[in-house]
Amino acid sequence: MGLDSYVNTFGSVCKQKYGERIRKLTIDAKFTCPNRDGTLGKGGCTYCNVASFSHEHKTELSIQEQLAQGRERLSTKSSKYIAYFQAYTSTYDEYLVLKQKYGEAIQDNDIVGLCVGTRPDCVPDDVLELLVGYQNDGVDVWLELGLQSANDNTLKKINRGHNFAAYEDTVKRARRLGIKVCTHLILGLPGEEHTDYLETLNKVLAVGVDGLKLHPLHIVEGSTMAKAWRNDKMTLLELDSYAYSVGELIRNTPTDVIFHRVTAYAKKPMLLGPDWCAYRWNGLVAIVDDLKQKGGQGAYLQS
Repeated sequence: MGLDSYVNTFGSVCKQKYGERIRKLTIDAKFTCPNRDGTLGKGGCTYCNVASFSHEHKTELSIQEQLAQGRERLSTKSSKYIAYFQAYTSTYDEYLVLKQKYGEAIQDNDIVGLCVGTRPDCVPDDVLELLVGYQNDGVDVWLELGLQSANDNTLKKINRGHNFAAYEDTVKRARRLGIKVCTHLILGLPGEEHTDYLETLNKVLAVGVDGLKLHPLHIVEGSTMAKAWRNDKMTLLELDSYAYSVGELIRNTPTDVIFHRVTAYAKKPMLLGPDWCAYRWNGLVAIVDDLKQKGGQGAYLQS
């Protein structure tokens, strides 16, 4: 049995809603980040090099051309897709620019959803109203917020440039308008251990959330953490430790919360460590094994 047997996954929810598997088409809309352009700081978060999951703005393709290329690149085709603004901070621009870019992304009939990835401190009310407008027109909208940890000391240490209060404020404003929120969390950040992950989960659940993405900390070329890793100042999670912690988070999460992702990987030579993150299925297989042995989503919340 796969992950869907134990976890309320985004893939299974979409299949139930649309009758088929829905694929995400990632878009690099050439946004930047206030933590890179000098507004809050420079250099970005200490773990970040967006080239590990995008093309660092090397593409000159329009949004429509990127969507077309994404469709062609997929080995399994679909009749419906989700436009995913992934790279950098995808709400960090003038309102009219955002409206133009989002509008271009969802203009095709086969685009049924819009995912917008961003920072918690870069989501003004007018952007939320813009997203609500698309949702009212029948587009399946998700606001994806990179929180990573609810511990303010950790957020400062990794140079996030915001605190948990900023996240809490944005989530409450978004969900009050009916916008679904997916929160990104990283396991294995410096100074954190299993109890910290559980504390972060509890704080996120207390605020309210619709979806979660879990990632292991992995060191990529071009990040600040790469320097510390090369100097043997970084301790990274082993696969079994990551699988155990993810399993515990899943068992402590109510079954109505949707897991968009439970692990992540990066390709070498961009990836420096841990080595198990170089292979897509390593983390997933280990997590499923843990869930088989100890129970799936919501197991610890059942009376």
